[in-house]
Amino acid sequence: MSDKLLFSGKTHTTAGRNGAAQSSDGRLDVKLPEPHPMAENLFAAAWSACYLGAIELAAKQQRVMIASPPSVDTEISLLHGGPKGFFLKARLDVTVPGVDADTARKLVDAAHDICPYSKAVHGNIDIETNVSRVASGGLVAA
Repeated sequence: MSDKLLFSGKTHTTAGRNGAAQSSDGRLDVKLPEPHPMAENLFAAAWSACYLGAIELAAKQQRVMIASPPSVDTEISLLHGGPKGFFLKARLDVTVPGVDADTARKLVDAAHDICPYSKAVHGNIDIETNVSRVASGGLVAA
């Protein structure tokens, strides 16, 4: 069985004070002046989008109804130190509406096994995943 191509992204990126990235389909056109944490912001956005889709897929696979779409606040930090040199650290603060704490945690953990970005960084960067859920009375830590 061969792999089925689902999506492919292609960009042209330039560096320097007038750095920029443009996608071949024209949907992405971003200025990337240096120094600026734009790369970390772009990685956070791309990973978050993929991860949210993975949460929704996990919910479908586990036959869980989510009250409304989940959300995630993702922070990617660039650090430098010791023998590691430059390295990344991530924190994902995930909200899963309308499910109990155990179910929210199961969905969030399962999503890391589904999301290609999570798979790519697994074991390569420190990842902290915090889970909240929205109950009828408001936001609750899970």
